[in-house]
Amino acid sequence: MTEKKPAEMTIVTSEDIFRILCNSVRSVLSSATNSAVTFSPMIQEVEKTCLKPDIGCFVLFGGDFTGLVVMNFTKEAAMDIYRGYLISMGMPEVEIASNYTADEVSSSLGELMNQCIGRFRLDLERETSIYISQNQPKMLVITEAVYIAIDAAIEKPQLRKISFRTANSNRFYLEASMGKIKFHSLFPFKKAKEFDVDDIMAAGQGQ
Repeated sequence: MTEKKPAEMTIVTSEDIFRILCNSVRSVLSSATNSAVTFSPMIQEVEKTCLKPDIGCFVLFGGDFTGLVVMNFTKEAAMDIYRGYLISMGMPEVEIASNYTADEVSSSLGELMNQCIGRFRLDLERETSIYISQNQPKMLVITEAVYIAIDAAIEKPQLRKISFRTANSNRFYLEASMGKIKFHSLFPFKKAKEFDVDDIMAAGQGQ
């Protein structure tokens, strides 16, 4: 939980950022696949961020701080999420790719990762008033590990890895790299209200 100072002053640390990131990813993937995507209560400190088989994707972000997010999917987890995503959108079974190497699978996972980081950006600003912007995710179908790092001078980099699990119990992994973060609030502030994208879209269609 975020630390509290007297008079409701707030401190946001690297661990708070990782928690918000994991919750954002879980929320987007669960909603997109209409299934329960969960993550481990334990987070691992690692020495390097790495793209790993079978599908690796990464995205850079900057703003109030700089970071890198990597998501590594086994072929089973990739197909779980891809199929769940398309089925929830009403895609006929015959039109769904059957092999994880199909371009449609990577394209769909890239779209979902973009949504995950977009949700993370909104959740982070809503909860902490910290701002970041993102670039477009990059997707790779790979057969061996590829190390990846941010081309920026980051002192005391914080690297973390956490496992997620699909509703079919297939695991995939999120890795993140960012500098050591500690934000202090200058004065008390309230969290912004959380909005529901579906409600906003429905309201717009009803006008």
